Amino acid sequence: MTYRILVVDDSVFMRRIISDLIAEDPELEVIGTARNGKEAVEQVKLLRPQAVTLDVEMPEMNGLEALRHIMSEAPTPVIMLSSLTQEGARETIRALELGAFDFICKPSGSISLDLYKVKQQLHEKLRAAVKANVKKASPLAAQAALPPKPAPAAPAARGAAAVPNAAADKPAGSTQFEHLIAIGTSTGGPRALHHVVSQLPSNLPAPVLIVQHMPPNFTKSLAQRLNDVSRVKVVEAEDGQVLETGTAYVAPGGWHMTAHRDSKHVYRIRLNKDDPRSGHRPSVDVLFESLVPLKELKRHAVIMTGMGSDGARGMLAMRQSGAVTTIAEAEESCVVYGMPRAAAKLNAATDVLMQQDIARKLAQSVGCSG
Repeated sequence: MTYRILVVDDSVFMRRIISDLIAEDPELEVIGTARNGKEAVEQVKLLRPQAVTLDVEMPEMNGLEALRHIMSEAPTPVIMLSSLTQEGARETIRALELGAFDFICKPSGSISLDLYKVKQQLHEKLRAAVKANVKKASPLAAQAALPPKPAPAAPAARGAAAVPNAAADKPAGSTQFEHLIAIGTSTGGPRALHHVVSQLPSNLPAPVLIVQHMPPNFTKSLAQRLNDVSRVKVVEAEDGQVLETGTAYVAPGGWHMTAHRDSKHVYRIRLNKDDPRSGHRPSVDVLFESLVPLKELKRHAVIMTGMGSDGARGMLAMRQSGAVTTIAEAEESCVVYGMPRAAAKLNAATDVLMQQDIARKLAQSVGCSG
């Protein structure tokens, strides 16, 4: 059996490069190409590919607009081709919110090793994409890329326009706390984090540590975007940073993140470049395992959508060490039911919840009504 792939890029050279790389996998077949977003939408409806590779910057209709149409009119797994620039990272995060399955960084075409890495990623991600739960991942057409409504807040003044929560003042956090939340996710994670983190109340009496499998630069854009749509403060983590309540810390791409208590009984972040775990750095297992000794805290762990099994053993260790809450996302709301499945199989999760119920459960677990 072969899987049918559509390649979309305004560059003839890139269309050929990507098509040739895909064709090296006997299970993948390029059934067509498109030069811009408008053609892409038409070709998706006509050819019904099982997955699409989609560039962002194109004439007539760019990749983000094309993605909106595809996900609302003919939901199909889409792999975005992203540049390594800061702007490219921001656009990629938006695409993932819109329902893109995943992304890869565009090959330069000049270095054979670069092309080899891209080929490996293309094959792996396209094979996973054709089996993805894209209908569940796609946003409502009328609300494309908008966050779900945040937890209740004070009403706006009469006549004031409704604005995203980023405009609201975020309360200062405290370094004194008894609860700690840790979240791990991978493929499909940015959109899942968008939904969960934006629902956390501003008075959350706990820090939140987040590991999302993602390269450097992209994690910074992810943190900035989550901060824009959330009541809690969201930052990319820094080595030695003191943990505070009402703040979420995203592990930077290429670094493992752990938490520890220093000699003054202050909780801090540590970043390291130790070997990848299960092919990942940052690794969810590394984060979760660092929380096992912190038994003086009431710990809460979450594993959401993603390929593989990263985080499952770490979550089990947390549960065995007395963690209060361990949550695996339910299969029905996962884009890829890999990491949560592994946690469930190990009996590491105390709760299996749909994505839309996770923030509420966390708030209840830390004694916060919102």
